[in-house]
Amino acid sequence: MAEGKYERIDRKIVRTGRVITDCIDTVSLPDGRQAPWDCIVTKGAAAVVAVEETGKLLLVRQWRDPEEEETLELPSGSRLTAEEPTEVTAARELREETGYRAGSLRKLLSVRTTPAFSNERIDIYLAEQLVPGAQHLDPDEELLVERVTPERAREMIFDGSIQDGKTIAGILAYLEMKR
Repeated sequence: MAEGKYERIDRKIVRTGRVITDCIDTVSLPDGRQAPWDCIVTKGAAAVVAVEETGKLLLVRQWRDPEEEETLELPSGSRLTAEEPTEVTAARELREETGYRAGSLRKLLSVRTTPAFSNERIDIYLAEQLVPGAQHLDPDEELLVERVTPERAREMIFDGSIQDGKTIAGILAYLEMKR
């Protein structure tokens, strides 16, 4: 890399949405030039590898508008504020999307989804000792809880049935931990 450093010298907010803020940053390059960079800012998120006593994983099937199709994913969601502990987010999303509460919740790993243009970081938790309850979906959410064995989940990653990055990372981290 060239001598010097990269430095953001300006940020223009283009649009603030419910989940993301779309910005155009002006960045000073190591050689002194300036360049515009697109940037998506989020509050961060959490996802949950939820394991039933049977050993099966809870996944959620839901419609994703950008892809115009249903995806199979770990229960997950955005933090309510940038300061909310992701453990709180994970517990809430598990309850809302699956109806289950976790007797044990511990962090597995963090992933940066697209660092080239976003600050999004998703902390992924392992939830065990699940206690059933009722789903509390958002008004615009409709999802189906599916139970799969860890081995089947791994197969689904490699046959392309599961393509969501946080879900792939979470499942593979869980499988590695179990090994």
